[in-house]
Amino acid sequence: MVRSGFFFSCLMLLAIISLPAQAKSAATTELITVFDHVQVLPMDSDQLLLNQRVLVQGDRILAVAAAVELEIPAGAVVIDGQGRYLLPGLAEMHGHVPPTVDFSGMPARYLDDVLLLYLAGGVTTVRGMLGHEHQLRLKEDIASGKRLGPTLYLAGPSFNQHTVTSPQQARERVQQHKAEGWDLLKIHPGLNLEQYQAIADEARKQGIDFAGHVPEAVGIEQAIKLGSRTIDHLDGYMAALGGFDTPLTEQDMAELVALTKEYQVAVVPTQALWQTIIGAADREHLESFDELKYMPARVLSGWRRYLDSASGAYYTGETAAIHAENRQRLLSALYQAGVTILMGTDAPQLYSVPGLSLRRELPLMAAAGMSHYDILRSGTVLVGEYFADQDSFGQVRAGHRADLLLVDANPLDDLSVLYQPAGVMVRGQWLSRAELDAKLAEIEAARIAENRGR
Repeated sequence: MVRSGFFFSCLMLLAIISLPAQAKSAATTELITVFDHVQVLPMDSDQLLLNQRVLVQGDRILAVAAAVELEIPAGAVVIDGQGRYLLPGLAEMHGHVPPTVDFSGMPARYLDDVLLLYLAGGVTTVRGMLGHEHQLRLKEDIASGKRLGPTLYLAGPSFNQHTVTSPQQARERVQQHKAEGWDLLKIHPGLNLEQYQAIADEARKQGIDFAGHVPEAVGIEQAIKLGSRTIDHLDGYMAALGGFDTPLTEQDMAELVALTKEYQVAVVPTQALWQTIIGAADREHLESFDELKYMPARVLSGWRRYLDSASGAYYTGETAAIHAENRQRLLSALYQAGVTILMGTDAPQLYSVPGLSLRRELPLMAAAGMSHYDILRSGTVLVGEYFADQDSFGQVRAGHRADLLLVDANPLDDLSVLYQPAGVMVRGQWLSRAELDAKLAEIEAARIAENRGR
């Protein structure tokens, strides 16, 4: 659907006039970037705004208006958007960021490579789901422009059977994570119900979210009722429903789906990765992924060892195909019930290369019945709503963080246009296709050189 954008444009022009004094002052010193004559998918609806101009200054979108109604400021950098489409940057809502210090013999540049790969895949926001020492400093360095990467929202180190020893100690650990400045608490398996209850209660008192896995002793129903902000990977549902080896029906899933909706818990499915983890993915297909060339040999060998061993905690072997289909049925049921689905791939994990793993995940979301628009919402406006208390982003809208993707065709028609963006803007910094390709070529060359030195 298309709308002219006249009324919308007037609102955006009013927003410029109404900019606070600080922003007006910045306007005299900061460069303005203009996306000119571009089709805009603002993500406030599934309608396109045709022939628009989008002004960016600093890390904010200044205005969105019809090209005939908005002048290009003198000295602005103009990006030709003719025949192209502009939409918000995407999010990885269950991602991982390597430690900031050398670990396990990884190349020194691995962290920066991971950050760049996220951006090359159009991912401008990452909810990091396992914190490491010094990562909060990394988050600040990225936000200040000292380091290039997606905006990070970070969980602290894991809450699990090894790090939690009692309900009281769990409460103290929640308080510690809040005081240190982590954005949420990461839940892993191994906690008992009393410990989990203590974490949930103290998290409410401290005003910090908790999310992640569902410990077996807790169960999906209690995790939902106790306030887990998201349920990640769908394992808790599969365990409760017996979905590892028996086909599930809509009736089987209905009660838990309704409970999820009632408690407004969001879900991060990570379907592609878990097809691999449970043994449902075709290995030859996995090894054919071109993006594997960007990963260190040590990482790839670890992934291959997992497949060779076929003994992971979640591996379901002969019933993996049934298990995978049940996950798809559950995602469909959750979507049809109006549960919030958030985009995530759990990269970098088994054959899920940061950013580029979306090209494996999005088709599975579509196969579960999600519309292209709702798939885009899962990684844009819904993520913006999730983090609304921290910043404004997720739409092409004045005042929002300038995280943008420029693509060569309409993603509402074809999601694959997202996989090779014409350019990515992250917090106002523009990376053209040529710049992204050059950086990717540098990563590939580094990997080749590393392998020669082994």
